[in-house]
Amino acid sequence: MAARVARAGCIAPMKVLLVEDDRETASYIAEGLRPHGVIVEHVEDGMAALARALVHHHEAIILDRLLPGLDGLSLLKRLRSAGVQTPVLYLTAMDGLDDRVEGLEAGGDDYLVKPFFLVELLARLKALARRSATAPVQTRLRAADLELDLIGRTAKRAGSEIALLPQEFRLLEYLMRNAGSVVTRSMLLEHVWDIHFDPQTSVVESHMSRLRAKLCPGGQTEYIRTVRGSGYLFVVRT
Repeated sequence: MAARVARAGCIAPMKVLLVEDDRETASYIAEGLRPHGVIVEHVEDGMAALARALVHHHEAIILDRLLPGLDGLSLLKRLRSAGVQTPVLYLTAMDGLDDRVEGLEAGGDDYLVKPFFLVELLARLKALARRSATAPVQTRLRAADLELDLIGRTAKRAGSEIALLPQEFRLLEYLMRNAGSVVTRSMLLEHVWDIHFDPQTSVVESHMSRLRAKLCPGGQTEYIRTVRGSGYLFVVRT
């Protein structure tokens, strides 16, 4: 179990996603960080964490390596492939040099080994917050020859602009942010159309069909794959 925390200065309100399958450790962290302005959202497995991190904003992620469902390393690789640049602090018992190098090379920003001092965890979160505050805001999403300009609201493939309607742009942005993960029809209705029930219409299917046609006018390799019985998958290509 982690050691007792010493007094430390408060930081600006900060929302953190804690991915930790040990409930006692998670409770200890959440209770210890709360007085310092840190709001902790806790999930216990990798797949749940992936879903939360892809569609909700957090200032940082505290990530265990050994998780049920999807291990921490694979989770982070999928987040980075989807363009999620939220700072990630590993908090794990895997303390070997190779473990640390592997974790950082996968896209992690810091590495803290269990057992730990809560005061050090807080200090590292403060450092990540300062670093994130000065980092450039992501304005483009890229996947191989496909590029999405989030400010200009334009899309290009192999340098050629693709004329997308506003809803088609939002659909493609959501798919690219969730690249490598299956998104369901319900997820698309909620996050692209802000519809929180199934209206039993073909709005998703019709928009998806038009988007596919615009992305591949000359028979190029498709980015969007239908996963029968589940939803759609934006394929990450190199």
